Amino acid sequence: MSDNLLYLSRDDVRALAISPDEAREAVLQGFRDYAAGLNRSLPKTALTLGPGHGFQAMTAASSTQQIATVKWVAMAPVAAGSPLPAVSALICVNDYATGMPRAILDGDEITLIRTAAITAAAASRLAPATPRTIGFIGCGLQAHAHLAAFRALYPGLTTALAMSRSRASAERLMEAARASGLATRVLDDADALLDESDIVISMVPGGPGMTPFLDARRLKPVAFAAAVDTGRSWLPETLPAFDVLATDSLEQSRAPYDAAGNPVTTVSFGHDMTELAGAPHPTASAGRSFFCFRGVALADLALAHLVVEKARAQGRGTTLQR
Repeated sequence: MSDNLLYLSRDDVRALAISPDEAREAVLQGFRDYAAGLNRSLPKTALTLGPGHGFQAMTAASSTQQIATVKWVAMAPVAAGSPLPAVSALICVNDYATGMPRAILDGDEITLIRTAAITAAAASRLAPATPRTIGFIGCGLQAHAHLAAFRALYPGLTTALAMSRSRASAERLMEAARASGLATRVLDDADALLDESDIVISMVPGGPGMTPFLDARRLKPVAFAAAVDTGRSWLPETLPAFDVLATDSLEQSRAPYDAAGNPVTTVSFGHDMTELAGAPHPTASAGRSFFCFRGVALADLALAHLVVEKARAQGRGTTLQR
């Protein structure tokens, strides 16, 4: 067996053109495999240096896909309009049986795809069946990935709303939404966005001085909200307005996180994706549901496997000598 490593750059991953549907199904299958005992993952380990600043390691292994992965993630606060990313990542892929390193992948693009895929997977189990309006709070790269994921999941969407600390980023996101056939508006009022949206995705970066401002009580009686920002942008005292609260992994977190990075005390999660991947929640789509993203290693493994298999089939990537 060769000791060579396959390296996939960001451009390599993008060139594979992973569709939102295949990414969402890969994530759901990863959770189903976990429920069946076919893969294993550990809660992320984190070295926190300050609000929105730190480093994380995420590990998983799959007996069905015959790989193990570790994702190394760096997070740092960025100023509005900065060209620097708030999150940077690499993924190392090893052979499940021998432990030999097999691939090194740019983790940024994979993280964008898998994060949106997890949120869309959760929506497919919790959200209203026929949403018409989607609202984005925070309009960076993750918002563009989520726009693609939700446009694929809900072709009946008609309207996109956006709110961001950077008006330019909101306009760019709405330009992409218009190109996909949606009517669009950029709003400055969070309450107005919550009032009008059937689906809300919050992606507010952490950092010094960040304070929660989203009031769950302003949502429609039937709505789905996803906190890609771990919940930091939502007012903790309003979270009991949700009828169903779920996360990606109850092993990893039991409650949303506040702006200081501490678990809130007003609510706790009742469900996670290991349970929901098997079947939709029976009542969530008829009320207010909340999905709080924390990040789980088995989803990174699922996307890494998909990426490596497609890259090998297409002959993409660079071979590195160990």
